[in-house]
Amino acid sequence: MLTKVLVANRGEIAIRAFRAAVEAGARTVAVYAFEDRNSPHRLKADEAYQIGVPGHPVRAYLDVDEILRVARECGADAVYPGYGFLSENPELADACAAAGIVFIGPGADILRLAGNKTRAIDAARAAGLPVLASTAPTTDIDALAAQAGSMEFPVFVKAVAGGGGRGMRRVDDPAGLPAAAAAASREAATAFGDGAVYLEQAVIDPRHIEVQVLGDSTGGVVHLYERDCSVQRRHQKVIEQAPAPDLDAGLRARMCADAVAFAGHIGYRCAGTVEFLLDAAGRYVFIEMNPRIQVEHTVTEEITDVDLVGAQMRIAAGATLAQLGLAQEAIGIRGAAVQCRITTEDPANDFRPDTGRITAYRTPGGAGIRLDGGTSVGAEVGAHFDSMLVKLTCRGADRASALSRARRALAEFRIRGVATNIPFLQAMLADADFAAGAVDTGFIAAHPELLTARRPADRGTKILEYLADVTVNKPHGERPAGVRPADKLPAAEQMVCDVP
Repeated sequence: MLTKVLVANRGEIAIRAFRAAVEAGARTVAVYAFEDRNSPHRLKADEAYQIGVPGHPVRAYLDVDEILRVARECGADAVYPGYGFLSENPELADACAAAGIVFIGPGADILRLAGNKTRAIDAARAAGLPVLASTAPTTDIDALAAQAGSMEFPVFVKAVAGGGGRGMRRVDDPAGLPAAAAAASREAATAFGDGAVYLEQAVIDPRHIEVQVLGDSTGGVVHLYERDCSVQRRHQKVIEQAPAPDLDAGLRARMCADAVAFAGHIGYRCAGTVEFLLDAAGRYVFIEMNPRIQVEHTVTEEITDVDLVGAQMRIAAGATLAQLGLAQEAIGIRGAAVQCRITTEDPANDFRPDTGRITAYRTPGGAGIRLDGGTSVGAEVGAHFDSMLVKLTCRGADRASALSRARRALAEFRIRGVATNIPFLQAMLADADFAAGAVDTGFIAAHPELLTARRPADRGTKILEYLADVTVNKPHGERPAGVRPADKLPAAEQMVCDVP
């Protein structure tokens, strides 16, 4: 039983972890950089401690020694890393073990294996999973180009220690390989401290499917089905769905079985995802494992009713899957869910992150609506951290109803003071191809018109916008164009529009 959990992270995932820890009966500890002193996560924990030095906010959350100093001084018996920052850093897991503190995640040996993509691919091949042709990692660009001679183009240059699309380039022609590889290596060295890159065969127009797994210390592993994360911008996910739309039942069973086989083969413990690329012919290949919780874990929680973060904490405390009631046959899919990442980015301006003060912040609610993260009026959005403001997760009895709720929820948002990607998300959800489930990783690139979309002008959206705006920045009585005065509407519509 854990008694005090320090969350070595910030923002929405820190708050998510605090809630799970409280439900597990533990006290909570937040850490924050000086520039994050007004961050909501600082106020959601039982205790909060500043780390690092002013002027270097990101470095503060990457400082293993600082995290361990606070953990020892406050008496925390566990550290939860979340995603990003130190979540895949084996040095934190090692430091926790040396200090007698529970690291809520897989062991350092698994982090080292999964964090090295070529080692992970070798392990997947040994476990019997289909993998892509690839080369040995190197920092020698000439040697890399020589190894490419036996491969068909296009290929991807990938950073051995990469993630989030950094240190990754697609190369369609051998002539472009040296420049792309050098750029990827430089980016990887800056982002991860390791400039080694390798080549991997490209899958043309694939879907990105990931399978959620949980493992315990006895070797038990279960899957919690799959998510479709194909809607991506620069290899970073934008909209995630569970279960994957139009996925053949037999194919789903094989992918999930392979994910369990891989996790079992490497002795995986805690929550992780096994990631695949799926082509139009139904062939799939393993690409990597993420040995941590994912941003999009919420859609899996909504369709399986399993608290993944709570399960992580209980497994780290010694519980088995059986003790958590997580037998494979007891885990099923209930309905569908979709997650939209709402960011302070301007899609029409190459997704440039915006900064400023939040002057209005109104959020949706109602059945099937889940919000993780968020902010408040008066909050400052800075340039130090990721631009994600809030995660919107909507569930329904089926995919169509989940998407309908997501469209309604996006229309209810009202955020002022900074640009957001909400119009882009609305255009995505309104697109006929997306609604039909016809998406792959090139979807956004193939639909550039979505980047400059404005809020839909249908009447229902106008009513929702009026309701959101009426107490924020519109004088009493001013209604959006096309919405009639309440005294000229039928009684049922008067109830919607006649807001005092």
